[in-house]
Amino acid sequence: MKNNELINEIVSNVDKVIIGKRKEILDILKGIIAGGHILIEDVPGVGKTTLVKALAKSLNLSHARIQFTPDLLPSDITGVSIYNPKNLEFEFKKGPVFTNLILADEINRTTPKTQSALLEVMEEKQVTEGNTTYKLAEPFIVMATQNPIELEGTFILPEAELDRFIIKVHIGYPNKVFEAKILEIYRDSEPLDEISSVAEIEDIIRLQKSCRAVFASKEINEYIVNIMDATRNNKNLVIGGSIRASLSLLRIAQATALINGRDYVIPEDIKANILSVLSHRVTISSSARSNNYTSDSVIIEIIKNIQVPRVN
Repeated sequence: MKNNELINEIVSNVDKVIIGKRKEILDILKGIIAGGHILIEDVPGVGKTTLVKALAKSLNLSHARIQFTPDLLPSDITGVSIYNPKNLEFEFKKGPVFTNLILADEINRTTPKTQSALLEVMEEKQVTEGNTTYKLAEPFIVMATQNPIELEGTFILPEAELDRFIIKVHIGYPNKVFEAKILEIYRDSEPLDEISSVAEIEDIIRLQKSCRAVFASKEINEYIVNIMDATRNNKNLVIGGSIRASLSLLRIAQATALINGRDYVIPEDIKANILSVLSHRVTISSSARSNNYTSDSVIIEIIKNIQVPRVN
């Protein structure tokens, strides 16, 4: 099966469960194809957890769900060494991260100490326990959810952790037509139980390798660098885009080109994803916030002032 045919098959399969959200499903799939981790930020009850489960089932990935709470410990995520009196040795019991896809539910509800346990896992795709390092199986994807409006009992994610999410996705409410369809479909059935896998682990790895092979010209690279440089020198931003953000934007643009059946990146691939890649990474100043600026509005303003390259 060709890459774009496989991608359409995956999106159509998930669309049976998450009705009317093909664009959002595609955005998440971009992050997976690009080999990154995805942050899903939205209010409760819009299908964040269901979407992740539907993706895991469609891709036939092993998966685990961690409910993040204030009393969660780092060892509850990565694993812990337990003394075995039979052989007089400590044995490492692997935690839930030893899987293909982790659903980190309400990630902002746990303490910074526990959140930091994910940093090595997300960046290096490994867990270090004492003097031993355990590599995680490929592909490894963290899909985290957080509620942006309920602040009681939550902890702000540190910039270092936010920077490790290649893309941030909002699900949003369905329109009235799709909501009525959801009520009709879910009235007497559970679509999540009825869908089957349409891809295998080997397919995902192949898509990720194909993504890396998508060509990006010198002009495209310079366009990305100019955007990031502008965020670092903007008076309304305290923190601009990192080097990791530049790489993330390139990877997402490559994934977008692949999804659209191209083997090269065009400027529209950059512009279509700039908010999803950058909005959670930049920090606006207090004066800009008092003037009703948001990270999105600042980024949009920056993009308008950067010359779009011509790509032959």
